[in-house]
Formats: sequence, C-alpha cells, structure tokens
Amino acid sequence: MRNVEKLNPGDSVDHFFLIHKATQGVTAQGKDYMTLYLQDKSGDIEAKLWTVSKEDMKILEPEKIVHVLGDVINYRGRKQMKINKIKLATPEDNMKTQDFVDGAPLSPDEIQDEISHYMLEIENAHLQRITRHLIRKHQDAFFTFPAASTHHHNFSSGLSYHVLTMLRVAKSICDIYPLLNRSLLYSAIILHDMGKVRELSGPVATTYTVEGNLLGHISIASDEVAEAARELNIDGEEVLLLRHMILAHHGKMEYGSPKLPHMKEAEILYFIDNIDAKMNMFEKAFKKTDKGQFTERIFGLDGRQFYNPKSID
Repeated sequence: MRNVEKLNPGDSVDHFFLIHKATQGVTAQGKDYMTLYLQDKSGDIEAKLWTVSKEDMKILEPEKIVHVLGDVINYRGRKQMKINKIKLATPEDNMKTQDFVDGAPLSPDEIQDEISHYMLEIENAHLQRITRHLIRKHQDAFFTFPAASTHHHNFSSGLSYHVLTMLRVAKSICDIYPLLNRSLLYSAIILHDMGKVRELSGPVATTYTVEGNLLGHISIASDEVAEAARELNIDGEEVLLLRHMILAHHGKMEYGSPKLPHMKEAEILYFIDNIDAKMNMFEKAFKKTDKGQFTERIFGLDGRQFYNPKSID
C-alpha cells in the first residue's frame, strides 16, 4: 500500500494505515486531542484527531492498523491530515502489519552478502576481528532494523542498507585518495551506527528504548567495541582509533558527537554519513513532490524546501 506519497492538500482520505506514533495533548480550551503519525509503505503523515474520547486514547496506539476518513491540508509548508473518523481494523479487513512497513531496495541477504565483500578488504586483523564479532553478535537486528525512527533510512533493513551505501561511497573516495586508511574507514562505517540495535525498538512502529534515550547509539557503539576487544583479547591502538571514529561521526558537538573528528578518516566518515543521510531525505521528499513544485519542509535539512525542476529529467 502506497497512499501517503500520493496525498496532497485538498485530498479526501479513505484508507487504512498503521499507527507509527501516537501522542496526546490538550488544546488552549482544555479539550483533549491526539496527534497520530500514520504510515504505509511510502511514508508517514502527521494527523490530528481533534475530537477524541478517553476510549480513543486507550486504543489508538503504535502498531495498530486503523481505517481513516479525513482531509489533507497544508500546515506551515507540510502536509497534515485532519481525521474526521477513525476505527481499528477488524480481522475481516484482512490487513497485516507487513502491508504497511517499507523496506530497503535489497533483501537482508543481498545486503549481507555485499557487506561481507567489503569486510574482506579490512586488512588490519584486529579491526576485521572486532567488526566480524559485532556483526555476528547483532546479526538479526543489524540486517532488519531501521537506521532511525523518522528522518533517514527509517524503513526495515534501513540500518544495514545505510551502511552498504556508505561503503560504496567510501570505496570510491579511497580509490581517489589512497592517503586514507581503508581498513579503518570500512570498519568504522560498518560499526558507526551499531548502537542503534539497542537504541531503537525494532522495524515496526519504531521508538527509542530507555537505553537509547539515556545513553544514545554513539556511546553504546563505542562501549560495544571496547567490550568486543576485551572478549577477543585485542589490545592495540586500533581499538582507540575505532572508538574515536564512532564517537566523532556526527562531526559537531551540536549534532550529538561527544568528540570532534581528530583524524582524517573520522572527518571523511562524518561527510559520508551526512551525504548518505541527506540523499535519503531527498529521495523520500521528491517521491511526494510533483515537478515544478517545492518539497515539504525537511526537518533534517534546516526546515528548507527544495525545488523539483520541471525541465530536467
């Protein structure tokens, strides 16, 4: 089902959706309301339920499939749905969660196979052992989890697909600039977001875990590398360098990095991560934007809107 990407302000809605996120609020007049993020395979849309009962607030929760009647409006440059009527799907509707969950363009097996080829190019024995150890440890989650709950690669297998596309970029950059240490860059790319297998709840109605909210994926991944090194009896500078790469991969402290990059590979990791995340944001936004029109405001890109040229294919 791919209805969200086709919705535009002025459209009426009569569709099934999966609730991705649900929050409750109170208007200035003291009335309860709910904000629901409704998703299908093409994305999600913010929806407001202004007339809400106590029963609604109990049953309308993430991972529930609902049938919605409503209208789409333009609210501050973003599409928003006003819900007129909503009800839970019944067994007779024959709806399944997987009908609403988007996935990577490659299967988990295909992604795993391609990443394994890059791991063969990690020539440093310590880095390869640590990388393989952590991939084996978190294999199921690593190849099925999303990379985020909303902004980029927020689909099933998004985490490993993000890693794979970053590795493809890194290969080209290393071919052009042999000054870069390929082993260090590849291992850091594969492990930089490994903490998300503990930070996030899973591929369906993804939320942040308590551990994710309190520690965050960066510190979790750094600790995982240190623990793996102890278990493998590895005591070398490579462990320190790899942990620095992970701790600095957001590039700036205001972006959540505990450390600024102090190695050339760490700086390049930040750029590659940033490029791949932003390209996925563009891809999602332009799927929903006609030629000659501007995208919705993209939160991860400073709230800017981007023009989709009508004369360039």
